[in-house]
Amino acid sequence: MFAEERHSLIKKIVRENQRMNFAELQGKVKVSPATLRRDLAGLEQSGDLIRVHGGVLHPSYARSEISFDERLHRNNAAKKAIALKTASLIPPGSSVFVDAGSTCLEAGKILLRRKDIRLITHSVALLAEALHGEASVLCVGGELRQVSGALTGGNTLGSLASIQSEFALLGASGLNEEGLWTTELSEAEIKQAIISRTRRVLLLADSTKWGTASTVRFAPWEKVTDWVTEGKLARRAKDGVRSGLRIHMG
Repeated sequence: MFAEERHSLIKKIVRENQRMNFAELQGKVKVSPATLRRDLAGLEQSGDLIRVHGGVLHPSYARSEISFDERLHRNNAAKKAIALKTASLIPPGSSVFVDAGSTCLEAGKILLRRKDIRLITHSVALLAEALHGEASVLCVGGELRQVSGALTGGNTLGSLASIQSEFALLGASGLNEEGLWTTELSEAEIKQAIISRTRRVLLLADSTKWGTASTVRFAPWEKVTDWVTEGKLARRAKDGVRSGLRIHMG
């Protein structure tokens, strides 16, 4: 099969499926992994698809990610309950990395009222709130990803390499037995870097996130020390995470 024919076939398959892992796509196209990677690199440059860790997305699928403003208003009562519980777990004198998720933002806003802690963040929304806060705040710079309000990229990763914290508040787009998921590879890299530079990782996610794995898994449950959630967890969710995980109800 000539390259143009392969490219047309790949575009058709990705358009029809919207999201595929590498092995599935290779099985349909029937080429070597090296050839498929070259094809995908070219198709990504032309805007026909988006490569993510372990697979590809159709651009329309990626654009369907919920905007940050929309997320702020979803499950608002649950977010506030989780945020209050999370803030109560942070002792005086702590350094706390705050992720760019909407639930993390609510927790960060509460923590900003305290003079006895230091916050570290790549959340543009939290930095805006910090103008009127009491806590010391360290900003981790980078390239703005508007859909999430997060600063990402090489500069962000470079800054994180020289920073560590006692606590990290992390959000996730989806959760299942395999771990914690997000929608985009650049955000996954930031979350992984945060996890590697902190001693206690608190996942802030309501129970509706369970069973909604997204595009990129950024951590297994073994990397999480605490899960702060709301309401009564479904038994299947509680049984699906690692034993010893501390679960706090907001």
